[in-house]
Amino acid sequence: MKNIRGYLASLFDRDFISTGLRTSLVVGSLLFVINHGLALLRGEMSQERWISVILTYVMPYLVSVYGQYSYRSKVDMKSMKS
Repeated sequence: MKNIRGYLASLFDRDFISTGLRTSLVVGSLLFVINHGLALLRGEMSQERWISVILTYVMPYLVSVYGQYSYRSKVDMKSMKS
Protein backbone atom coordinates (compact mmCIF):
# COMPACT_ATOMS: atom_id res chain seq x y z
CA MET A 1 0.00 0.00 0.00
CA LYS A 2 2.90 2.34 0.73
CA ASN A 3 4.22 1.80 -2.81
CA ILE A 4 0.85 2.62 -4.33
CA ARG A 5 0.60 5.86 -2.35
CA GLY A 6 4.16 6.74 -3.33
CA TYR A 7 3.40 6.08 -6.99
CA LEU A 8 0.20 8.14 -6.90
CA ALA A 9 2.09 11.02 -5.30
CA SER A 10 4.80 10.70 -7.95
CA LEU A 11 2.22 11.39 -10.68
CA PHE A 12 2.38 15.02 -9.55
CA ASP A 13 6.10 15.15 -8.75
CA ARG A 14 7.74 18.02 -10.63
CA ASP A 15 10.82 15.88 -11.24
CA PHE A 16 8.73 13.35 -13.21
CA ILE A 17 6.11 15.48 -14.94
CA SER A 18 8.18 16.89 -17.83
CA THR A 19 9.55 13.49 -18.89
CA GLY A 20 6.12 11.93 -18.48
CA LEU A 21 4.48 14.61 -20.62
CA ARG A 22 7.10 14.35 -23.36
CA THR A 23 6.74 10.57 -23.40
CA SER A 24 2.97 10.88 -23.49
CA LEU A 25 3.10 13.34 -26.38
CA VAL A 26 5.43 11.24 -28.53
CA VAL A 27 4.12 7.75 -27.76
CA GLY A 28 0.49 8.87 -27.53
CA SER A 29 0.69 10.64 -30.89
CA LEU A 30 2.17 7.59 -32.58
CA LEU A 31 -0.53 5.37 -31.07
CA PHE A 32 -3.21 7.89 -32.03
CA VAL A 33 -2.15 7.81 -35.67
CA ILE A 34 -1.94 4.01 -35.68
CA ASN A 35 -5.25 3.41 -33.90
CA HIS A 36 -7.42 6.36 -34.91
CA GLY A 37 -5.78 8.09 -37.88
CA LEU A 38 -8.05 6.64 -40.56
CA ALA A 39 -11.17 7.22 -38.49
CA LEU A 40 -10.15 10.86 -38.04
CA LEU A 41 -9.53 11.32 -41.75
CA ARG A 42 -12.86 9.67 -42.60
CA GLY A 43 -14.77 11.74 -40.05
CA GLU A 44 -15.73 8.63 -38.08
CA MET A 45 -14.63 9.79 -34.62
CA SER A 46 -17.34 8.90 -32.13
CA GLN A 47 -17.51 9.82 -28.46
CA GLU A 48 -16.17 6.37 -27.58
CA ARG A 49 -13.18 6.89 -29.88
CA TRP A 50 -12.36 10.25 -28.28
CA ILE A 51 -12.42 8.61 -24.85
CA SER A 52 -10.00 6.05 -26.24
CA VAL A 53 -7.81 8.88 -27.56
CA ILE A 54 -7.61 10.37 -24.08
CA LEU A 55 -6.49 7.00 -22.71
CA THR A 56 -4.00 6.73 -25.57
CA TYR A 57 -2.21 9.77 -24.13
CA VAL A 58 -2.78 9.06 -20.42
CA MET A 59 -1.33 5.53 -20.40
CA PRO A 60 2.17 6.47 -21.65
CA TYR A 61 2.28 9.18 -18.96
CA LEU A 62 1.36 6.68 -16.25
CA VAL A 63 3.92 4.16 -17.48
CA SER A 64 6.67 6.76 -17.78
CA VAL A 65 6.10 8.07 -14.28
CA TYR A 66 5.96 4.51 -12.93
CA GLY A 67 9.34 3.77 -14.52
CA GLN A 68 10.86 6.91 -13.06
CA TYR A 69 9.34 6.20 -9.64
CA SER A 70 10.61 2.59 -9.67
CA TYR A 71 14.10 3.67 -10.65
CA ARG A 72 14.23 6.32 -7.93
CA SER A 73 12.99 3.80 -5.35
CA LYS A 74 15.72 1.32 -6.29
CA VAL A 75 18.42 3.99 -6.19
CA ASP A 76 17.17 5.17 -2.79
CA MET A 77 17.23 1.60 -1.46
CA LYS A 78 20.82 1.10 -2.67
CA SER A 79 21.96 4.34 -1.07
CA MET A 80 20.35 3.35 2.22
CA LYS A 81 22.23 0.02 2.22
CA SER A 82 25.60 1.67 1.62
